[in-house]
Amino acid sequence: MTDDRESRVIAAFEQLPELVAHDQNLLRRGTYLTVELMVEIGTVPFYLSIAGGRLVALERGPALMRPWTFAFRATAEAWSRFWQPVPEAGWHDIFALMKRKQASIEGDLRPFMANLQFIKDLLAAPRRVFEGS
Repeated sequence: MTDDRESRVIAAFEQLPELVAHDQNLLRRGTYLTVELMVEIGTVPFYLSIAGGRLVALERGPALMRPWTFAFRATAEAWSRFWQPVPEAGWHDIFALMKRKQASIEGDLRPFMANLQFIKDLLAAPRRVFEGS
């Protein structure tokens, strides 16, 4: 993957606070979730603080000893393909990325599974950035 393409993927993810701030369905789904999570794009970690379903902070890392409840890691290529407006089969879902061994999840999976649709929609939100491309 070229540096330009990887930079584009990271830039799309950095727009996440604006993408989800007014998504009423997403906010409703996450009402009972308060969690710290890490999302990694290639080797670049991002720390997300969610309180009551609202994304209250998005910080680019790395941050030494930064706590998180669970982490979702994927290659930059995987994120790029996942965020296409209509992703190809096998790149369309976070579980498909894991099946391809392009992504992994670790940590306490209870809040992840209890709020699965919220997490899936949150991580898919940058697709809106790629729709206009």
